Amino acid sequence: MIRIEYPRFPFRMKEEEGKEFIFDEHRRQWLRLTSEEWVRQNFLQYLLQVMKYPASLTAVEREIRLGELRKRFDILVYDKQHQPWLMVECKGMEIALNDAVLQQVLRYNIAVPVPYLVITNGSSCFAYIRKNNQLQLLEVLPEFGI
Repeated sequence: MIRIEYPRFPFRMKEEEGKEFIFDEHRRQWLRLTSEEWVRQNFLQYLLQVMKYPASLTAVEREIRLGELRKRFDILVYDKQHQPWLMVECKGMEIALNDAVLQQVLRYNIAVPVPYLVITNGSSCFAYIRKNNQLQLLEVLPEFGI
C-alpha cells in the first residue's frame, strides 16, 4: 500500500437545497459532493501538487466505451507524447479496495491501455505497472515522465 499525504487545498464548497457541492477546479464546474467525489478531488490535487503531474495532460471523468457499454474513468494522465499513461480508479472512503475494484480498472484498461494503474479510496492506495502481460505491485507512484 502506498501512503498518501494529501496537500491542503482551498476547495470551494456550497450547499443548495440541502445538498453539498464542490467546485472542480480542473473541470471548472460544481459537482455533487459524494464520498467518491471527495476522494477524486483530493487525489487529483495530490497528483498535480505533490507528484507534479501536468494538469494539461490530465483528464477527469471522461467517457469510454467497453463494447456497447459506456463507462467513465476517474482520472487519466497522458505522457509527454499525449498517450494514455496512468489511470486512477477512485472509490468512496467506505469502499474496500478488493479484487472487484482492481478488475474494474483492468476492464477500463482494455478500452484505454496504460502501463500504470492506480486504485484508491482516499485512505488506501495501490499502484501497479503492466509489464509483459503481468501486473506488478508498486511501492510508490511513478514520477511523471518515466
